[in-house]
Amino acid sequence: MTNEHRSGPVRSTAAREAILDATSRLFHNQGYDRLTIEGIAKEAGVGKQTIYRWWPSRGALIGECLAEGRLIPVDFEVPDTGELLSDVESWLRSVLSILDAPEGGVLLRSLVAAATEDAGVGQHLGQSLGVEEHLGSRLRAGIRAGQLPETAPVQEIGRAILGAIIVESLGREARDPESVVRLARFLFSR
Repeated sequence: MTNEHRSGPVRSTAAREAILDATSRLFHNQGYDRLTIEGIAKEAGVGKQTIYRWWPSRGALIGECLAEGRLIPVDFEVPDTGELLSDVESWLRSVLSILDAPEGGVLLRSLVAAATEDAGVGQHLGQSLGVEEHLGSRLRAGIRAGQLPETAPVQEIGRAILGAIIVESLGREARDPESVVRLARFLFSR
């Protein structure tokens, strides 16, 4: 993200940090549905106009918090041990640990809600979880190693797995994170 407003002054680093910290804190405490620009401004000690000058919506704020690791502070790299299924399972288990953590399901559901209002949030969520970069790289390495067919749709596989994780997070009652692992086993078993 640049440090300049579209047509205006350079952002105050202190105000920017205060806004992003307040957004992250309130998002974790209240969820997306109760998050307001007014609440963020009050918490950060800035005016609403300052926030709107730099971010067009609360979704854009959430997207930037995600991009900076303020909401999901874990690095989700996919290992490369030479065993594609084992590596994908290892990555999946670390991602699914979010759902098992206290308030993890609420966090992911709030991110999904934010993504419905701002497509950038969904993109940043996939990036934060390492779907495009890390999982995609590992799948391409699997193709080169002959562990996946050359025609394997890497991007679509990553999106399908991310979708399964999201759908699992939306189930509030009988969650079964192992269902996502079973999907991966099916996709990568030959």
